[in-house]
Amino acid sequence: MTLSPRTRGRLGLVVAAVGASALLLAGCSGSSSSSSSGSSEPLLIGTTDKITSIDPAGSYDNGSFAVMNQVYPFLLNSKYGTSEVTPDIATSAEYTSPTEYTVKLKPGLKFANGHDLTSSDVKFSFDRQVAINDPNGPASLLGNLDSVATPDDTTVVFTLKAPNDQTWPQILSSPAAPIVDEQVFSATAVTPDDTIVAGNAFAGQYTIDSYKKNELIDYKPYAGYQGELGAAANGGVTVKYYADSSNLKLDVSNNAIDVAFRSLTATDIADLKSNNKVQVVDGPGGEIRYIVFNFNTQPYGATTAEADPAKALAVRQAAASLVDRAAISQNVYKGTYTPLYSYVPQGLAGATESLKSLYGDGNGGPSLDKAKQILEAAGVTTPVTLNLQYNGDHYGPSSGDEYAAVKSQLENGGLFTVNLAQTEWVQYSKDRVADVYPAYQLGWFPDYSDADNYLTPFFSKDNFLKNHYDNAEVQDLITKQASDTDAASRATELGKIQDLVAQDLSTLPLLQGTQTAVVGSDVQGATLDGSFKFRYAPLHK
Repeated sequence: MTLSPRTRGRLGLVVAAVGASALLLAGCSGSSSSSSSGSSEPLLIGTTDKITSIDPAGSYDNGSFAVMNQVYPFLLNSKYGTSEVTPDIATSAEYTSPTEYTVKLKPGLKFANGHDLTSSDVKFSFDRQVAINDPNGPASLLGNLDSVATPDDTTVVFTLKAPNDQTWPQILSSPAAPIVDEQVFSATAVTPDDTIVAGNAFAGQYTIDSYKKNELIDYKPYAGYQGELGAAANGGVTVKYYADSSNLKLDVSNNAIDVAFRSLTATDIADLKSNNKVQVVDGPGGEIRYIVFNFNTQPYGATTAEADPAKALAVRQAAASLVDRAAISQNVYKGTYTPLYSYVPQGLAGATESLKSLYGDGNGGPSLDKAKQILEAAGVTTPVTLNLQYNGDHYGPSSGDEYAAVKSQLENGGLFTVNLAQTEWVQYSKDRVADVYPAYQLGWFPDYSDADNYLTPFFSKDNFLKNHYDNAEVQDLITKQASDTDAASRATELGKIQDLVAQDLSTLPLLQGTQTAVVGSDVQGATLDGSFKFRYAPLHK
């Protein structure tokens, strides 16, 4: 996927993203350092999340990236408790010209299989992301990358299409940037997980000792890791994948596992806070939940028999007037998620509440009368049949309750007939980019703490949603804000983007939430911070 250039003001070696301080609240149970004071005892972690692929080119989801964070090295990374990026397996990283970002690697780097890790592997890693351009991959983050050069084995020069890309250092720590072994991975296709594991193609803090996809993964500390995060403070980690969050809650509450991370229900978390066997660790927000409209296949979409852009827009706007975010927040999530009235979550520079006055009662609440007026003015016959898809195994066990509430709200007053269905994530991730779902659930876990990361990937013409949204004015503003080094004018541009998209409703934001992990009372080192990465290495007993 090729997006508009990310062009911001010049940035040097260390980058603190705009607004990071507002989100940076480290939640720690004990020390977040991976020092030698930790026990060598292995840990057992439970999750209901799912893996799409552990090939960085083949997935762009939290469950897959949770694995990548542990086993692949990055040129730049964020240390525990911060969202700032600094060199990881690099010794330096800086702009050496307005369009050239030069990274120097540490000498003598090796993958766990014994292969040398050189600048050639770095170039290979980025070139293949762009070449493969998998619809479920993160190639959209590399829209400003023109070429990668390797003057010698430890030097990498990234040439950018537009100068002074302020987000580039952050992108080098993102899901688009794990460094992979060119002797194991395919240059032109997503490499199967089993091939990666068999090739021992890892150079992060861990290697994978055994792998049963979405069932069980055994991680072993990698003694050859030379990055700045340091050695693991534990003797290894086993991650167990649960089909049901109730079993995850039962096991962590009884200390049958050491850590539960993604996802427990709000009721479960509230209950666990009173359990003296565990600690509940909260981290900063940044996650958002929203509905995507496919502009081709939604009611009156471009490829439907009754194609009509004005009526299609009215359908989206009526839906925006009927949803009751506050009710979903309280009744489903007990306040652990809060209403979201725009596309950038509150707490980040440039965030607005563009949707609040446009739809519903004008103050964030729903309005049946407003929805009726919108549909009548466009000549839409009611009830409108809307096929709405959601996923119950990737976005948490409360997704069923959330979308049952959405269905009930949309059907209020007889304006919509909602056909609600769910699909398991492995299939869901394929279907959503193949025009199978007219409207569907997604969530977003940011790559870094900047408003751009909630706009460029979503609303550029070739966005990762693949929902056929294209607004030239939005596209121009995305490019403009990316090159604006003045914070005030950039915030104005970000607000304008949100205003325009609020009128178009490519997506319908619902909620923003926090990160939560539950750990045993004897577990230390759990850190949830503004990097939005949950690392296993600092965990120890």
